[in-house]
Amino acid sequence: MNRAPQETRTYHVTAVTAQRRSLFQVTATAELLQQTIFDYRTQGKFLLHAFVIMPDHFHILITPAHDISLEKAVQFIKGGFSFRLKSKFDVWMRSFNESQIVNEEKFLTCVRYIEDNPVHERLAQTPEAYPYTSAGCGPLDPMPLHLRA
Repeated sequence: MNRAPQETRTYHVTAVTAQRRSLFQVTATAELLQQTIFDYRTQGKFLLHAFVIMPDHFHILITPAHDISLEKAVQFIKGGFSFRLKSKFDVWMRSFNESQIVNEEKFLTCVRYIEDNPVHERLAQTPEAYPYTSAGCGPLDPMPLHLRA
């Protein structure tokens, strides 16, 4: 299968829990998902540019590694989390939503949208005050070069 080069494959991904259950209202569960995301980033499965873990869904801005499809990158996160959680119930809705990021403006708008999500949903006063987001956790992977104006 021919894929676009890694540097042209940056996506905003949203995945929702099964029955929109608020799994991530529980601190330990939110921390487990966050750790799962960071573990796969550390393994080089994708570059992580921004993320937020909301009570019943997450948003990530990622660039999959050159040899990994977007679907596989999301499978690592969703499947890896489900395996670690060891739930007897379905954890995720089967699909996910994604949009490809094609320029610097879209990238910056997406980061802002992701990190402002908890404020918009009245879960925090500022993006940095919410514990499960890239807004307060320090620098992640920079914007890919191909997106820069």
